[in-house]
Amino acid sequence: MEAAADVVHRRGAERTTIADIAHAAEVPVGNVYYYFKTKDELVAAALSEHERHLNLLVGHLSRLPDPRERLKGLIEGWVGQRDLAVRYGCPTGTLAAELGKRDQGGLDVEAGRVVRLLLTWVEGQFRELGQPDPKGMALTLVGAYQGMSLLTNALRDPEVMEHEGARLTAWIDSLEAS
Repeated sequence: MEAAADVVHRRGAERTTIADIAHAAEVPVGNVYYYFKTKDELVAAALSEHERHLNLLVGHLSRLPDPRERLKGLIEGWVGQRDLAVRYGCPTGTLAAELGKRDQGGLDVEAGRVVRLLLTWVEGQFRELGQPDPKGMALTLVGAYQGMSLLTNALRDPEVMEHEGARLTAWIDSLEAS
């Protein structure tokens, strides 16, 4: 599943083959076919892996005592992925955009569900900070991440991620606790 997530992120769902996954996982192609009969099953596995990574991240961040520090930790993690974003963009965001162009499969809905998990967690942090519009603020923060990830990729410039990450961190610091 890790190999599927990595290869799908780097090559895109449409260009990825089962053989690509087998090569990345260093297993025979037949082994991959045993578990995944179709490309859509591979893409679903990649989305499951994105969800697993997200759950690990928010689990780690949730151990921090303060929601402000949790949000800043999230931003720090995003900025830490800037070199990957330069080349491939956000793993879940780029996959969601690609899947959204398909006419079938329902994988676009699954990708949206994974993004919604992040939005819900971020909203909870803003709610805990006592912010008046936690849902809107979550959309702003996650949307800013998607934008900076896209621009970092389009411009092939990791400084975009660094600069925008610093702006988001300053925004979080400026919020009044209620």
